[in-house]
Amino acid sequence: DRQVVVRIPVGTSATSIARLLHGAGVVRSAAGFAILAQFRGCSRALKPGAYKLSPAMTPSEIMEKIAHGEVFARWVTFPEGFTVWQIAQRLESEGLANASRFFKLAHAQGKLFKTDFPHPGDNLEGYLFPDTYLIPVGAKEESIIRMMLDTFHARVSPLIAGKNVDLHKIVTLASLIEREARVPKDRPLISAVLRNRLARGMRLECDATVLYALGRHKNRVLYDDLKVDSPYNTYVYPGLPPGPIANPGLASIKAALYPAKVDYLYYTARADGSHIFTRTLKDHLEATRFARRERSLAR
Repeated sequence: DRQVVVRIPVGTSATSIARLLHGAGVVRSAAGFAILAQFRGCSRALKPGAYKLSPAMTPSEIMEKIAHGEVFARWVTFPEGFTVWQIAQRLESEGLANASRFFKLAHAQGKLFKTDFPHPGDNLEGYLFPDTYLIPVGAKEESIIRMMLDTFHARVSPLIAGKNVDLHKIVTLASLIEREARVPKDRPLISAVLRNRLARGMRLECDATVLYALGRHKNRVLYDDLKVDSPYNTYVYPGLPPGPIANPGLASIKAALYPAKVDYLYYTARADGSHIFTRTLKDHLEATRFARRERSLAR
């Protein structure tokens, strides 16, 4: 039987799914399929993904396949700021990859992908572009990595075309911005602070780099955490860390390329996730005290 691939995006209603199926020629009546789904109580149970269907299948067979999520490819979203390990865990939770194998390939065997995408070292942290992907069930971990590298290349290359920039440094800086910023408007300001501190030879002192060095998430970075001996700890080591600490999105990469034109050297987080930016240590300490009071009142 002739098979047709039907792609159902995340969030598609039963009525829209019926139209997709009719447009693909696998059901005769979109209205009839939608009514059947409503009658059987399946309207909200139809799952997104890519399905191989045949016009020879009955509407009931098609509905059952979609309701059970019998896909040959599944939509998976990786948010901005996910690490390689978080990506690996999500893939495993979706039944699409072995987390340990994916992590080993992307975190320690990056040289295997040099011919596909030039990057320094063996760690692909920072280069697996955060996006929503349609990933075939049974795809090898290598092919998923290549898919994400290809997307990075397609989305980022136009931004740096003709610019004399060190891509690895830009992606590393963007990853710090991604993990530090909580509101979009702060990204170019955080970029400016980090660049200004680098230009003055000041340590970056980013909490996000400490968390990456520790290898685990914490709601609060404690004083003892700041002492962890890792080249990623920007409280201990000057300059940028040796590589990205997460996989940044396009907005943070743009912020790394185009920082705000300000002379701020410090920032501190407020209760709402935004930051207070200051020029002097005295003002920074005052802003920090204010932010702490604000956070204690918000509890």
